[in-house]
Amino acid sequence: MKKLRIGITIGLFHEAETLWNNGIKQNAVFLAEALKNCPNVESVVLVNTTHVAITKQLPWDLERWPTVTFNDAKDNVDVLIELGGQIDGNATDYLKQRGARLISYCCGFEYVHTMESILFNRPSFGENLFVNQRYDDIWMIPQVANISAPYFEVMRRQTAQVVPFIWSPIFLNARAASLPHSGEYQPKAGPRRLSVMEPNINVVKFCLYPAMIAEMAYRERPDDIELLQVTNSQHFATGCKEFIALMNQLDIVRNHKAVFLGRFDTPTFLAERTDIIVSHQWENPLNYFYLEVCWQGYPLIHNATLCTDLGYYYRDNNVGEGAKRVVEAIDQHDAQLTQYRSRQRAAISRFLPDDVELVKGYTALLNALNEKPLR
Repeated sequence: MKKLRIGITIGLFHEAETLWNNGIKQNAVFLAEALKNCPNVESVVLVNTTHVAITKQLPWDLERWPTVTFNDAKDNVDVLIELGGQIDGNATDYLKQRGARLISYCCGFEYVHTMESILFNRPSFGENLFVNQRYDDIWMIPQVANISAPYFEVMRRQTAQVVPFIWSPIFLNARAASLPHSGEYQPKAGPRRLSVMEPNINVVKFCLYPAMIAEMAYRERPDDIELLQVTNSQHFATGCKEFIALMNQLDIVRNHKAVFLGRFDTPTFLAERTDIIVSHQWENPLNYFYLEVCWQGYPLIHNATLCTDLGYYYRDNNVGEGAKRVVEAIDQHDAQLTQYRSRQRAAISRFLPDDVELVKGYTALLNALNEKPLR
């Protein structure tokens, strides 16, 4: 079988755009790394779909991850994976006439985003909506399947299938290299700093339940908790009366043991400002943040069902159980740190781009794609 030349779309906003703060672009790079390990792949390039020029200002290795414009890629790919930038109808026609395949790679909670854009007047596409119905395949990462698969399938008129989730510590390691101990967790005497780092931009990851878990742990062990830090929440704490009123019901807030902060990058915050991460998700049971925290050996209190073997897992919305896991981390984490970090990295290895089963999965997906009739 002919080896495939593959393009993966990204959407650049400026010529020196970082990869660190953009999960979609990291997803594209991780996918590229995995596909390069597939025996039926000849080459992989990142394909920019915006008008931003591609220059040496881009802060990633352009030899390792070649990045080209759509015009430069359109005659040189056998498969275009639409991930971080959408192509239009004319570009789709051109690829189809060449016999190229087009895949929609879905790694966002599009049903939630669409629902919120309509309900809360947050326009995301307006009158310029283009729903491409000529994909040869829809690939979706497992954590978005439950809530968004029907939305993908009805609107795009194609069956969606779950594909292996991919992550790599490459960007984490680069960001943490200059930090003390490479940003890895270090044992600490005395009371612990708890942190909640939910994005707070939609309903899937919001800070209220983690704050309640911290409160329950504080009520049980007040002398063992130094501080609760809630990032990405400063705007709520200064401008949202409902949030302020709710937080003021908590002992940890009333006793001036809580602060509400802005945005931070994960590796630096972990290394400099916290001891335990408390998290909660609703229809987001696997994401990069969990893997970053656990890879570095930090205790992660979480309810993510697709990685129950990581961190300190509690079920569903059970804040009491979550609080017990916080106390467990306070009492036991430092004593078993070396074993914990080794277990975390061994468990995370199933998501790495060179994992044998993961590579087999993508190899099979590409083989099956080739056997389909063109749409």
